[in-house]
Parts: sequence; C-alpha cells; structure tokens
Amino acid sequence: MGSAKGCLHIYCGDGKGKTTAAMGLAVRAAGNGMKVLVSQCMKNGCSCEVSMLEKLGITYCCCREKFGFFWNMTEEQKEKAAEAYTALFEKVCQKAVEEAYDLLVIDEFMSAYNHGMIDQKKALDFLLHRPEGLEVVLTGREPGEELLKLADYVTEMKKIKHPFDQGIPARKGIEM
Repeated sequence: MGSAKGCLHIYCGDGKGKTTAAMGLAVRAAGNGMKVLVSQCMKNGCSCEVSMLEKLGITYCCCREKFGFFWNMTEEQKEKAAEAYTALFEKVCQKAVEEAYDLLVIDEFMSAYNHGMIDQKKALDFLLHRPEGLEVVLTGREPGEELLKLADYVTEMKKIKHPFDQGIPARKGIEM
C-alpha cells in the first residue's frame, strides 16, 4: 500500500491499553486498505478481539498451546514455550516479508523477548533489516534500551488506578 518508510512503535508500561492501542491501529490500517498481520505472544488466541480482527480481513497468528504465566512454568515448559514462540516469531516475520504486509503487530512481544521466549538476536536483526515499508508495533512491559533506541514511537501506558487493585477480576470485553 505505502512506499513510505515504515516506523517501529512500542506501546509499553504497567497500565491498561497497550493491546487496545495496538488493535486500534490495526483496525485503522485495515480500514485504510492496508494489509495487516497481528500476532500475539504469551496468549493462545482466545482474546475477544481475535474474531473481530478476522472479520475485518486482518490476518491473525498465535501459538494455540497454552503455557501459562512465565513465573509458573517449569524449566521443561519454558523450553517448549521458547521453541513455540521462536517458531511463531519466525513464521510471522517471514509471512510479513514474503506476503508484503504493510503492518505487523506483535502483541506481548516484550514478555516473550525479555524472558528468552524469542531469540533476541534474531528479533533485533529482523527489526533492523525489515522491509522499508513495513510498519511494526510491539507491545509489553519493560522494553530494553536496545529496542527503545530502534523505535520511532514509544508510548508508555502508566497505571494510576485499576479495578484489579480493589479485587475486581478482569471483565470480558473490557480487560480481556
């Protein structure tokens, strides 16, 4: 769609809204006729937004196997999760390049990257050498300095108040 230089966006922080912002940008891009690929790390495709993305013609990829939270995984589960998420990352990057996508969103990238679930060297190499027109959005907490330096946009969502702090669980359609 575009011949302009694609930028790298990072939505990070401890506040709600990182995935929401990324999905909003994916919808905006698709609405503008752009070819959009959304991938989620550390999630198994059961998020409510997935069915809507697909209805909008947005391609969606995730790892269907559920590994749970990193801190609850055994060493064996961590190894299997790393294999699965590295394979997912490689698949979506290859797909984005070979099928000439305009926008690639990798939700919860930071979690997978920071915990070694994605090969960091391969990830940085891809981000540095991605096609010139490919816009990339990465979400998650605590991006490393190397990612911040590469980014064109960095937006931090800061939690000031959240219902979870008052014991209110995640609500379908709002937090999940």
